[in-house]
Amino acid sequence: MEVDSAIEVPGEANPLTEGILYHVLRSASSSDPQQVQTGTKQLQEWEKARGYYPLLQAVFLDKSLPLEVRYLAIIQLKNGIDKYWRKTATNAVHKDDRAAIRAKLIESGINEADQRLALQNALVISKITRFDFPNDWPDMFQHLIQVLRNSLGPSGYRLHLRRALLILLHIVKELSTARITKSRQALQSITPELFDILCRIYMLKVDTWQEFFRNGGDDEGGALDDIEISLLNIKTLRRLVIAGYEFPSREKDVQEFWTLTRTHFRDLLPYVMQEDSPLAPSVRALIEKHLVQLSKFHLAMAKDRPADFVLLPSSIDLVRNYWILVAKLGESWGSKSVEGTKIGTDGDTEEDAPILERLGLRGLLLLRACVKMIFYPTQTFKYRQPQEKEERTRATQMLKTDLLTDDLVREIISSLVTRFFVFRPSDLRMWEEEPDEWEKMEDGSEDWEFSIRPCAEKLFLDLAKNFKDLIIQPLLQVFYQVATPDNEDILFKDSVYTAIGLAADVLHDHVDFDAFIVNTLVPEAQKQNPGYNIIRRRIAIIISQWIAIKVAEEKKPLVYQIYQHLLDQSDPLNDHVVRVTAGRKFMEIANDWEFKADNFIPFAPVTLDRLMALVKEAELPETKMALLNTISTIVERLEHHITPYANNIISILPPLWEQSGEEHLMKQAILTILARLTNAMKAESRNFHVSFIPIIQSAVEPNSETQVYLLEDALDLWASIIAQTPSQPEPAPPELLNLIKYLIPLFSMGSENLRKTIEITEAYLLLSSTSVLADDFRPQMLLALASLLGSLKPDANGTVTHLVECVIRGADGVGGEQAIKVLVGDIISTGFLQKVLEGLHGAWEHHQSHGPYRELPSRAVDGVVETDYFTVLARIGLASPSVLLEALSSVSGDNLEKTLSWLLEEWFGHMDNIGDQPNRKLMTLVLTRLLETNSEWILGRLQNLMVLWTDVLGELLDGMDDRSADCLHWPPEPMTRPTDPEAPEDVRKRELIYSDPVHRLNLVPFIREHLQRAIQAAGGEARFQEEWLSRVDKDVLKGFMDLGIM
Repeated sequence: MEVDSAIEVPGEANPLTEGILYHVLRSASSSDPQQVQTGTKQLQEWEKARGYYPLLQAVFLDKSLPLEVRYLAIIQLKNGIDKYWRKTATNAVHKDDRAAIRAKLIESGINEADQRLALQNALVISKITRFDFPNDWPDMFQHLIQVLRNSLGPSGYRLHLRRALLILLHIVKELSTARITKSRQALQSITPELFDILCRIYMLKVDTWQEFFRNGGDDEGGALDDIEISLLNIKTLRRLVIAGYEFPSREKDVQEFWTLTRTHFRDLLPYVMQEDSPLAPSVRALIEKHLVQLSKFHLAMAKDRPADFVLLPSSIDLVRNYWILVAKLGESWGSKSVEGTKIGTDGDTEEDAPILERLGLRGLLLLRACVKMIFYPTQTFKYRQPQEKEERTRATQMLKTDLLTDDLVREIISSLVTRFFVFRPSDLRMWEEEPDEWEKMEDGSEDWEFSIRPCAEKLFLDLAKNFKDLIIQPLLQVFYQVATPDNEDILFKDSVYTAIGLAADVLHDHVDFDAFIVNTLVPEAQKQNPGYNIIRRRIAIIISQWIAIKVAEEKKPLVYQIYQHLLDQSDPLNDHVVRVTAGRKFMEIANDWEFKADNFIPFAPVTLDRLMALVKEAELPETKMALLNTISTIVERLEHHITPYANNIISILPPLWEQSGEEHLMKQAILTILARLTNAMKAESRNFHVSFIPIIQSAVEPNSETQVYLLEDALDLWASIIAQTPSQPEPAPPELLNLIKYLIPLFSMGSENLRKTIEITEAYLLLSSTSVLADDFRPQMLLALASLLGSLKPDANGTVTHLVECVIRGADGVGGEQAIKVLVGDIISTGFLQKVLEGLHGAWEHHQSHGPYRELPSRAVDGVVETDYFTVLARIGLASPSVLLEALSSVSGDNLEKTLSWLLEEWFGHMDNIGDQPNRKLMTLVLTRLLETNSEWILGRLQNLMVLWTDVLGELLDGMDDRSADCLHWPPEPMTRPTDPEAPEDVRKRELIYSDPVHRLNLVPFIREHLQRAIQAAGGEARFQEEWLSRVDKDVLKGFMDLGIM
């Protein structure tokens, strides 16, 4: 390569040439931060430039360049493929550049000597294959298959074989994980040919190195190379079989390969199971990797292709062989006693039998997959072929009858409880050496697939639920043997208690757990013998597993006392693990559906003090957070009874906030506990509100760094503070009212945050309506809401219109008609009303057209959205009909009567689609009020009005003894108050509901009075009869008169 001299000019001034690209890559890969920054910036500038990616490939291919520069070049190429290779991507790589890169990929890959560079190039090829095969790169697989064939010949080049297999491994990985059907079909199209050549190479290489192991030879390096090649092969083959065939068990080649993997698994085991194996450690490690890959293949087939797994040759025997391995592992699994596990004593070695443990774990997972096939099969809506259903049924039956026999299930259950539930010496040593880490690891239920004991617990639970008749009596028998304070076989007792806790759902009718608490757990929790910290930890766990299933109400105080005791640091047997476990598990005790605050209050002060001390003592953020969640749950369940402890709880939070740094999960937990405290204490929390506000502000203000992590929890806290702020005797604190300005940017947020933002705005309206109606907030809010209207789903759209309804009511309450006039001026100027009328007019147009092919106009609304739009008009009209008419006139220009013509037609026509009685009454009230105008456009619709009055009053008077008042007309708010403290916002909401005209106005006299006024305004009954009533259908008139309100 011709290398230009270094060019020190700004990034964007650099032309894109191979020489300059080399210098920039060298800068970006240097150890000087300044050069790295400059080089990286220039590379970003070139990302979208034509010719950039072929030049990166050219740098990578130039073996005269430094390794780190070539490495960065291929990394940049790989990253660019993710961003720009897709044809539809913005600034996509040009098709000529793509062709130029593809042309050199495979040759460069198979000739690359450096493993790191070869790996990255293989990843590049796999990503491009996902996009380009078969359409733009149809011969890619054929090229690779030809390389494989050539490399097997007499003049074959070993490096070509290794690199081609590496490339194929990553291609198959990429295509097998693709969710797009096209990618999977592309892989399936080439699978038979690919499988054939890979199988031949795999068998050839395994036979060669096994022959070397048996008989020796001179070419030790060649044998080692063959082992590595066969390992690469099995990695690819196991993925190819599962992703490349729709029904692997029907393929003869796959059946033969499956049998071969069983044979190899059997033959390779002795090499790694012998303690005095003659193999070198590096060779032994490679054999172990083969076994792991074979076990992954067996497990993946069981999980991803369950029916095929069972129907493949001798799979039932394979599972039994895995169980033999698991049983062998169990022989050396648990500790024999507590004494031999102190720090510094001999327990187990670094790992008893690492490969046996890894294979044993796969065996447990395989058994669990078999149980799942029978009892929790994957549901499918449609079978791909008729025989698939029959195959599934046959496979399930084979597992039931041939594998999970009564004897095997009993054997598995016994082994799990007596072997795998028992702690190992390494567990107990870690308990003492790293208690926080060990406790967190033991509680991490999501990692069960990677650890023996949690996996054993999952398998036990599956079997316990589905083989109840087999396990209940044996389990109870062993339980009654150990469940006495006199039995001091601590490790076995712990494992049995583990089983009883896991099987609580199954055993609830067979175990008197209340008696077990009193007679066994209480004495055992107080025993001071060595090793009883293990039992104390288990007590905390087992009660939490049974609390929601079968613990009597009168025994709950005893349970609280046990946990209070387990949290006592002064007791030497309550070590850190015991106390953290008790603290963590108490959340489930407090979360119990039947938890009663009165039962817990006597224990609350001490329990909370000990939990808060434990939060300070714990080292891991995850542990602190778990304990904080327990306190948070207690706060929620104690409700207003938490008030005496609030100061102490709040005092531990600021240090935790500071210590958490960038750990946003901790901050979220703190915000949650503050919100719960605020809600629990009701108005008593007011003294704390001002100190919480800066936290909220930091999360909600625009461009806040923490907004993306904390916004949702900050909004919850904000809503809680407003809800618990009393309206009197003191006004709301100015700090809280000043936060309102931060709502405006939040209206443009996503769905859930928008919903919460609207809730907070409505809460401000109830607390201080003048703040929402202020000139510096109201217009901006309406503008933001107008921009949302019509772009949301119906339910979200409804929250927007409901807020506008509340604002209209708030304005009416503050300043009557004059305030409504000002507000409606904003509703017009922001375009909100225009959007409402456009939507309604579109709906009217739609209803004018007929036939099967009519389409909904673009801005038209329908269903609940139309109801919501009419509700906004109704609230304006009910507050002031004249303001509504002025607004309609303003928007429609000089065509008010024309607007009213289509609007009233649509409004009356839509009434039958409104199912909500309060909304129907609201619409009836406002349409009736329009009679106050004495205008022809409403009197001419007297028949519509009478139909409406008859329908709505018919509903609201149905079943009423007193027919002089509709059922939605409520008497003044009752003076009785709840005995428990009430949230100030609940009081405000109740006042809002009771003051709503829908409940304040009685529709019966309302209609009567408005009709009588209309008659008088028309010149009396005779004139009214002649001019308007004569136009009403006789049946409609009779129906209305039958109501008896006139």
